[in-house]
Amino acid sequence: MSTLTNSLVKTLNLKNFTHGTSEQRKEFGVQFEAGLKETGFIILEGHGVNTQLIEKNYELWEKFFSLEKEIKQKYEGIEGGARGYTGFGKEHAKNRKVGDLKEFFHVGQELPVGHPLSSDYAANVWPEELSELRQNALNFYRELERVARNMLEALAIQMDLRPRFFADMIQDGNSILRAIHYPPLDDSMDKGAIRAGEHEDINLITLLVESTASGLELLTREGEWVPVKAEKGQIIVDAGDMLSRITNEVIPATTHRVVNPEGANTSRYSMPFFVHPYPNSLLETIPTCISADNPEKYPPITAGDFLYERLVEIGLIKK
Repeated sequence: MSTLTNSLVKTLNLKNFTHGTSEQRKEFGVQFEAGLKETGFIILEGHGVNTQLIEKNYELWEKFFSLEKEIKQKYEGIEGGARGYTGFGKEHAKNRKVGDLKEFFHVGQELPVGHPLSSDYAANVWPEELSELRQNALNFYRELERVARNMLEALAIQMDLRPRFFADMIQDGNSILRAIHYPPLDDSMDKGAIRAGEHEDINLITLLVESTASGLELLTREGEWVPVKAEKGQIIVDAGDMLSRITNEVIPATTHRVVNPEGANTSRYSMPFFVHPYPNSLLETIPTCISADNPEKYPPITAGDFLYERLVEIGLIKK
């Protein structure tokens, strides 16, 4: 494995887009698109997500995962793990049969009663043992949604699309905040398993605030695994399968994994935010991404149908 770390990955400041000059805004879009094409990851600063909000969410999720197994299982059982708890080892990477060494909890979109999309989403599940969790998790969700909209607007402008081309797809969308616990390794675990097998995310982009320990690695375009870590105040942003699909792989999805610890065998917690369109949003190839050298690769499909296919592939939905 390479000893290179974050030096390979571009670090960008979102304030250059949200508060910058026209030249700074344009340059942000140029560098964001280039980063997604070159390595699939960028590191984001200046995003405005409050550090105390991040720390409070970690504190509360750590308390949840420390509850007895029987208590956690009360919040399990929604199809596909769409909301609530998913137990240890139940999810696996698309091309692997061995479950990942993790447990997790999903928080999704909350819409007002009567909203046209409210019936499309399962209701969130909130642990009664942690009264503070709901408001803190939803505040965090909204902040990450804001950052995602800004990032996608910058990308749309850079790709000569209308500014809200991508942002409209995620308006009231099926985005997911996933709180993950990777427990310490022990002898009962499958020797062939790792914390998260190599995979690409399903969604448009993923936002990952700093985790509590290292372990995340990306696969470079040259086929080399490289460790990458968001430090305090940073967010890692990567491209998922949906973005790759609608750009005709002009922007490839980012292959990454979470490896087992080599040193201190401690728990690892992380909170990725998976940015999804609303279910009926049509994933169809952007015309400017089609050329003689790059003919159209995929037929149109709704985001909901695409998500269902992938959840079957990773074992969260049983056919």
